[in-house]
Amino acid sequence: MCGFMVFVGMDHGTTGISFCIMDQNENILDIFKIGREESKNKSVSAIEELKKRINLDDIDLIAMTYSMGDGISKILPLHEVKNRGILSINGAGKVTGGGTFIYSELEDSNIPAILIPGLHEHSDSLDELFKASYSHQASSEKVSIAYNAFKETNWKNMVVADISSNSVNILVENEKIKGAIDACIGAMGIIHGPIDLKMIRNIDENINTANECFSRAGAIKIADINGKVVDLKKELLKNYEKGDKKAILAIDSLVMTVAMEIAGLILVSINDIEGIVLTGSIGSLKNPFNFKEKINKYFKNQYKIKVLSPESGSIGACQIAKDVFNGKKDILGIEVDL
Repeated sequence: MCGFMVFVGMDHGTTGISFCIMDQNENILDIFKIGREESKNKSVSAIEELKKRINLDDIDLIAMTYSMGDGISKILPLHEVKNRGILSINGAGKVTGGGTFIYSELEDSNIPAILIPGLHEHSDSLDELFKASYSHQASSEKVSIAYNAFKETNWKNMVVADISSNSVNILVENEKIKGAIDACIGAMGIIHGPIDLKMIRNIDENINTANECFSRAGAIKIADINGKVVDLKKELLKNYEKGDKKAILAIDSLVMTVAMEIAGLILVSINDIEGIVLTGSIGSLKNPFNFKEKINKYFKNQYKIKVLSPESGSIGACQIAKDVFNGKKDILGIEVDL
C-alpha cells in the first residue's frame, strides 16, 4: 500500500485498457494493462487489479478516457456523463465491448472519477478552421497524450504524434490544442488508416463497409497481414526484422504519411513550434527500427524531437487527474467543469 494522495489514469486503447497509478509528486507507482479480450470476457476486473496495487480509499481521483469522446466537450465528473460521453460506437474501428465493461465497473464504484472528452466539431477549445473542416479529430486519449507531452517538455507550441494501431497528430499552440488530424483522414497506423478512392468504390459496391475499410487501411494492408488485432503489430515487426519486402514497404510508407501530416500541421501553425513529440507503440519504438531516426530523415534535424513512453496516454490521464484535483480549471484549452 502506498499511503495518501493517489491518482489513477485510464487509457482506452485499441488493443487494451491501460492504467497508471501515481502519487502527488507524479512518481509513477505502477502501470498495468488489461487486454481487450480479457475485459470483454469479464475475466479480469479493473477494480480487483487496482486493489492488488493500492488501497481504493486512497484514490483521490481517476481520470478516464473512453472511445471517441464526441458526446462531451468539457472534462466532467463521471456521474454527470450520459451515454459514456459518446454519440455512437459505429465507425470507430473494431468493437469488443471490453472497454464498456471496465467503464461500467468504475462508474458503479464509489471512486471519484472524471471523463476526458475527445476533439470534435463541438469542442469549444479548438480553432474554428479545424472544427469547420473535420467533424472528428481525435479520441479522448489523445488529449491525455498531449498533456503528458506538455508536462514532459514544457513546450507551449508543438506537434504531438501518436503512432500505434492508428496515427493521430495534434497541433498545440500557446499551450492549447488547436486541432488534430484523425486516423481516417491522413497518416497510416499499423491497423487503421485513411479511406482512399479504391476503398470508397468498395464501399459503394457493398464489397466492404466503411468501418471494415478503415480497420484495414494501415500498414497491414501493404504488408498483407491478417489475424487478431492484438497480434498484427508483432507479426508486422517480425516480418520487418526478417527483411520481408512487403513489411519494409509498409513501415516506410507509414513513416512517410506521418511525416507529411506533421509537416502539414507545422505549415498551418501561427507560432514557431518548439519541437515534435513522438509516442505510441510505434512512435516510441527503437527496435527493430528506430522511429525517431526514420522520421528525422524527413525533417533533417530542423526540429527537436522528444520521445515519450508508449504508455503516455495513461500517464497523461493520471497527470490530468492530479492537476484537476489540485484545482486546475483548464487542460490545454479544455474546460474543467466540476
